[in-house]
Amino acid sequence: MPIIGSTALTLAEWATRLDPDGKPAAVIELLGQTNEMLTDMLWMQCNDGASHKTTVRSGLPTATWRLLNYGVAKSKSTTVQVRDSTGMLEIFSEIDKSLADLHGNSAEFRMGEDMAFIEAMNQQMQQTVLYGNTSANPERFLGLSARFNSLLADNKESIVDAGGSGSTNTSIWLIGWGQNTCHGLFPKGSKAGLQVHDMGEVPIHDASGNIYMGYRTHFKWDCGLTLRDWRYVVRVANINVGPGGVTVDGLINFLIAAVNKLPAIPAAGNSPPPGGTVPGQINTAFYCNRWVRTALDTQAVAKSNAFLTIETRDGKPYTAFRGIPIRICDQLLNTEARVV
Repeated sequence: MPIIGSTALTLAEWATRLDPDGKPAAVIELLGQTNEMLTDMLWMQCNDGASHKTTVRSGLPTATWRLLNYGVAKSKSTTVQVRDSTGMLEIFSEIDKSLADLHGNSAEFRMGEDMAFIEAMNQQMQQTVLYGNTSANPERFLGLSARFNSLLADNKESIVDAGGSGSTNTSIWLIGWGQNTCHGLFPKGSKAGLQVHDMGEVPIHDASGNIYMGYRTHFKWDCGLTLRDWRYVVRVANINVGPGGVTVDGLINFLIAAVNKLPAIPAAGNSPPPGGTVPGQINTAFYCNRWVRTALDTQAVAKSNAFLTIETRDGKPYTAFRGIPIRICDQLLNTEARVV
């Protein structure tokens, strides 16, 4: 599944193109430690300011079985334009200057405090990628679940029903990241990933309006998500999770169904390792929460099948299905309503 001249990059790769002050790259590495989907995602600059336009083919022309002395009917393909928007996620960190200076290394102390803000943005971003709904929250961007939320929709072929009912379900996502399939967005002229602006020493107001001196840091992340070819994203929905874990039998069968819904099935060993990319290739991975991953790990250790395996990269083990990494995403809920 090659892409010629791909300009879609991971956040770590975009960091190498930023100003060489070191801070953006350091923040991206921190994000990679806490969330795996955001590490794998490819990112591209919007082609229309703060939004991204994609032309999708919605219908094929009709050929004619011609008889002698009869002509061929005119026909053409049809297309529709889809526009994906971006959102602005921001937060300020403020620390009393006297408190930070007490530790002798105010920069190190501030970074330790700012970690909580970085983690909060990381979780909110991942939550929006999965569950963002612009109908309910127009200031955000449209996430994956809102795009694959009906077994009667045009893209129903990319939803596998695992049979769960009620509102104690979770999902497994199979995503082929690529510049012509699915990728993250950032506004034209801006920078990819989380941006950090050290505003230095500034006056800060307490709850009573009194002023004291403190350090302020501004965190900003402008981004969105585009789905250019929905065939490269598959949702295994309605996986019931009980108090003791996943209750669905035959979980492997649903992974088989998901992989076979892709237009082209990645060959074993051609998918990137966790956190890695292959330039010019659609980078495919599964994403699930820890309950589902535990169930899959248990089956992989039992070696009851040849498709589910424990792979090793740089001395670190990870679970893979047909060579496709199975990645953990803690923001995937166990409280999803049944997709119908």
